[in-house]
Amino acid sequence: MKKTLVNWLALVWLAFFVSGCSQPAPIISLSGNTMGTTYHIKVVPSAKLPEANLLQAEIDIALEKVNDQMSTYRPDSELSRFNSMGHEETITVSKDTAFVIAEGIHLYEVTGGALDITLGPLVNLWGFGPDKRPTELPSEDVIAAAKAKTGIEFLHLDGMKLSKTNPDLYVDLSSIAKGFGVDMVASILDKYHVSGYLVEIGGELSVYGNKMDDSPWRVAIEQPDVDDREIQLVFAPGDNAIATSGDYRNYYEEDGRQFSHLIDPRDGYPIDHRLASVTVLHKQSMVADGYATAMMVLGTEKSLALAKQENLAIMLIEKQDDGFNVFYSDAFKPYVNQ
Repeated sequence: MKKTLVNWLALVWLAFFVSGCSQPAPIISLSGNTMGTTYHIKVVPSAKLPEANLLQAEIDIALEKVNDQMSTYRPDSELSRFNSMGHEETITVSKDTAFVIAEGIHLYEVTGGALDITLGPLVNLWGFGPDKRPTELPSEDVIAAAKAKTGIEFLHLDGMKLSKTNPDLYVDLSSIAKGFGVDMVASILDKYHVSGYLVEIGGELSVYGNKMDDSPWRVAIEQPDVDDREIQLVFAPGDNAIATSGDYRNYYEEDGRQFSHLIDPRDGYPIDHRLASVTVLHKQSMVADGYATAMMVLGTEKSLALAKQENLAIMLIEKQDDGFNVFYSDAFKPYVNQ
């Protein structure tokens, strides 16, 4: 899973206390564990909303279902069963898994292959998947052999029937499944017609409405500095999901070089450029999640070009010898200096 940079602790909350019957009910705060990380939820209470423990149980069941469908760490998940089957077999997956895979295929096409959900063998080779870190850096031949096991053209989705024409194909949805989990929780809250919420899973966010005092939710984006926790921007995202991806925390060093967890599907190597973090706003967290990963692979110029083409609101932070340069797409600029 990629390490995101949005620090939910930096969000600006107000404290609410019940001092009598005339006071409004306090904001509902929920937290827990899922997908190898944590979640935090703030909900403005409404008459239709169930009690906090019942709401959390509903959310936990929904997130557990996503894990059972799409986790590569669970051997009996739908995705693990697909990855272990032969190329002459077909598996029927759930509607949710088919939906996420279809979006992964679409993002592959839109990003020119910068996001590839068949990247799994390369992620594992470099030690960022279920497999452990390699004892030595892989050779060109080993990388080429792993790359031969990838390729979106070998993945076939027909409705909810999933098959592959390469027996070694291994699908990894970690670049978008966490965002899908955020969307799933948001959809649960939406059905109760609440006036405001903030959902966060491992740094991926979805925001709707306002806080209890009718002020907007505000989100802080960190500078991509491994030593300091400086804030680059605080802004109100409106009714949007926010995903941030970066290369400055999830990496290892070997022979004096840093190797990022972000692998370029096109050449099979960890990324190596100055772009340090990408923040994407979108109505769907899953889509924002995927674009953020893809843009970290693409680099600054190509990411800005893609944002212009798709009318995406993005913020890029690029490393410099003496600090950082920040770039905004046209669609993001209204959120700056609010």
